[in-house]
Amino acid sequence: METTRQQKISRLIQKELSDIFQRQTQGTHGVLVSVSAVRISPDLSIARGYLSIFPSEKAQEILQNINANARQVRYELGTRVRHQLRIIPELKFFLDDSLDYLDHIDSLLKRTEGEGDNDDKPAAE
Repeated sequence: METTRQQKISRLIQKELSDIFQRQTQGTHGVLVSVSAVRISPDLSIARGYLSIFPSEKAQEILQNINANARQVRYELGTRVRHQLRIIPELKFFLDDSLDYLDHIDSLLKRTEGEGDNDDKPAAE
């Protein structure tokens, strides 16, 4: 269970990372990176950021690029929150594929719903 301090720091980091990624992706058209969640370790040394990336076809490539540049992102985060946090946590980024999962479930439900409609129709006499 997260403490209140962990929750506050997670929200702060999520807000600042969202702004950082929004500014970085302004130059690239058709790419959107949003920070869906940030989880921070109990000792506040590691922050795991879950990113939702659009388009999902480029998600792995963009995520690898972000993880390769995590030190620069951490530095920029540090300049933004230096008055609120004494130690800036190490950043690790993961792909949040919950939207793709929801789309998949939705398409499966629609497909089974369409198959179920055929059973409900009365037989022609």
